[in-house]
Amino acid sequence: MDFCAPGRGSVRGVNRASEEYFTAIKHHRRKTFPERWKIAMDANKLNNSSLKEGFLVKRGHIVHNWKVRWFVLQADKMLYYRFEGGKRDCHRGTIPLTGCEITCPYLEYDTRPLVFRLKTNTSEEYFLEACSREERDDWAAEIGAALQKLPSGSKTLPVPSCKGSKSLQLHDINLSQVIDSMHDVHSGIKLSSHVEQCSTYINCFSGSTVVDWLVFMQLALTRVEAVTLASTLLDEGCLRAIGVRSVDAGRNATLSEQFLDDSTALYSFAEGFKKRGSVRSEKSTSAVELSGKVQKRGYLLKQGHKVKNWKVRLFVLREEPGFLHYYDPSKDDLTPAGGFSLRGCLVSSLDDNGVPS
Repeated sequence: MDFCAPGRGSVRGVNRASEEYFTAIKHHRRKTFPERWKIAMDANKLNNSSLKEGFLVKRGHIVHNWKVRWFVLQADKMLYYRFEGGKRDCHRGTIPLTGCEITCPYLEYDTRPLVFRLKTNTSEEYFLEACSREERDDWAAEIGAALQKLPSGSKTLPVPSCKGSKSLQLHDINLSQVIDSMHDVHSGIKLSSHVEQCSTYINCFSGSTVVDWLVFMQLALTRVEAVTLASTLLDEGCLRAIGVRSVDAGRNATLSEQFLDDSTALYSFAEGFKKRGSVRSEKSTSAVELSGKVQKRGYLLKQGHKVKNWKVRLFVLREEPGFLHYYDPSKDDLTPAGGFSLRGCLVSSLDDNGVPS
């Protein structure tokens, strides 16, 4: 007679009998219910298929630091992984989407304007940051579409959209109250410094910051409505265009296109509404390389110079002048960790062995 010690595994004969039994049961089910088996397999394959993948910066639950993770969006959940040594490493966690709420944009972090929030049906919160506004909105749209296909109880709060919404009724909006809310020390628009064409502008904000805030505060349902409201504030003299791009748009565009939903278009509160100091322009030679127009933002793996390890960095490509800067996405520091001029650069792709192709 054969025995199996607890915790030590089974005897070979018992294992073989068990495998044969469960194989026979599985074969019987397939043969007896072929259509049901096929439907179940197709549903499982659909749920496990990837709808979107990419890097996002995630805030920790216990220690509120920010770490880059590789996210995979599936039909009913999001998986995230650690990325070490230039490849996807171990699975770090799962975010269930059933009954989940998404808030985009989420503007509670002053130094991280590209965050969106997921709140599960157990009230657990996940704060995720994308590399650009376009990428953030794309993630929000994909997650929102997945939520719509799940059982009732999943909510989307509010996901940026460009169409399909009710037109904004400006006559129902008190512009003075909107401006007062924008000035609010705790929940209003945060003033910061921006660089444009070698000039540093202080106590101002970008067009996309205003649009994000209007949507977040639910003063507008969509980004299109927010642009319409912001254009009205600009036309009424509540806001002032101060950068080259925003001034040109105000001169040449129609009323609905005067305000730019763009991170490089700069605005400030108008003279009559100014409550937090004045806006002034300063020439700064040290800011020349950061003054170029942003052409592309995204996460890339970068090999270290001294220690040849690979780490995820946020790269920003600028032109006129042409520079490529990179930032540590786990830190709140707005200054680049490094960068270089593109003048005279040689760009080549490498094969797996590191030899230029």
